[in-house]
Amino acid sequence: MLLEVQDLNVYYGAIHALQGISFSINQGEIVTLIGANGAGKSTTLNTISGILRPRSGKVIFKDRDITLTPAEEIVRLGICQSPEGRKIFATLTVMENLEMGAFTQTDKNEINRSLERVFRSFPRLKERQNQLGGTLSGGEQQMLAIGRALMSHPQLLLLDEPSMGLSPILVEEIFNIIQEINAQGTSILLVEQNAQMALSVAHRGYVLETGRIVLSGDSTDLMNNPQVAKAYLGAH
Repeated sequence: MLLEVQDLNVYYGAIHALQGISFSINQGEIVTLIGANGAGKSTTLNTISGILRPRSGKVIFKDRDITLTPAEEIVRLGICQSPEGRKIFATLTVMENLEMGAFTQTDKNEINRSLERVFRSFPRLKERQNQLGGTLSGGEQQMLAIGRALMSHPQLLLLDEPSMGLSPILVEEIFNIIQEINAQGTSILLVEQNAQMALSVAHRGYVLETGRIVLSGDSTDLMNNPQVAKAYLGAH
């Protein structure tokens, strides 16, 4: 097992944001967390990546307890997050943004290999490598955010709302790239409002409601579940 989250409880002040959630990701999987706004999806990712500290529970990565490990060290261990809202460095060039993603890497050859991989996945970033991040379109900024995360050569990539604010054509393009990244050997934990797209690319999924996991299963079963279809897939 690559990642195991055990009975995680996270609070914002008095608000109990994650209420004893447990789930796992196997090597090579795409696992998705779906749920409404405020269900606790981003909180889950931020806790795994060390940005938030849980009140109780554990995060185990490759049999190592990383619950209290600093965020920078978690990147070094092989987990990297592409955050909600992209959060690229608008005043830096595309290339400088990508270089920032490689801050934990010391091997020049490894950095160059990562860069080649990012440019293969996102040819548009290669074309725009000297352009300022802030001048890119929304779709290109999303590509840059994912590319920057890939520069740390993660074994587990955390993607927070990659389709947010994108046109349907771009959403399709981003999700095709997510599948390609996974096919190259990177495991992915995907948080996504677009449940239809998320379940179409994921192997398994978990449904979060107000800080609790209420359903889990393989993606096909979840897609065919009337409760999921009604709540998240627009079925009536």
